[in-house]
Amino acid sequence: MATRRGSAFVLAILLTLTIAAASQFKVGGSGQWTSPNPNSMSYNDWAERTRFQVGDTLLFSYPPDKDSVLLVDRNAYNSCDTSSFIDQFKDGSTAFTFARSGPFYFISGNKDNCKKDEKLIVMVMVGRNGRTSLIAPSPSPSLPPSTSTASSPPPKGQIEVSPSTSPPSPPPPSGASSQVVGFMSTLGAAIVASLFYVL
Repeated sequence: MATRRGSAFVLAILLTLTIAAASQFKVGGSGQWTSPNPNSMSYNDWAERTRFQVGDTLLFSYPPDKDSVLLVDRNAYNSCDTSSFIDQFKDGSTAFTFARSGPFYFISGNKDNCKKDEKLIVMVMVGRNGRTSLIAPSPSPSLPPSTSTASSPPPKGQIEVSPSTSPPSPPPPSGASSQVVGFMSTLGAAIVASLFYVL
């Protein structure tokens, strides 16, 4: 019985630490999922300035009778193909949590809105602790120097990922709600611990 209680306590602590590190981000900074104003920052510009990690949540707010959010692959993103989606959200207040690292592609469920740049690419990094693996990566072979001195910018709507040797800078404020997440994780951990105690 003591082993169960000890295991429940450790599990509750781990759950609290994992969930408390996550952040919530309002899409575009405001959370409003709509056709962007041509004079305002695009969703992709906002996403490129924001650091997303596994466990973070994106909050989309939109009128459910006029719009929706589609999680799509790269091809559907590029062509605004609203008929080919991985997941569809149409409740008007969508919270999408990143369960893995890598690129995520979102478009409006309204094809006309998507063509007006109501779409978003989010690049999600592995974790907040800076470690991506327990095994150190092998050194990469040296490459001959490039003949060109400048690279061309990526096409509009694409995200360029460049390795960096400098330490990451903290993410800019963008509507992250760590207090709510911290409270909810503590509450969740308490519930899990009490369930194990009862068992």
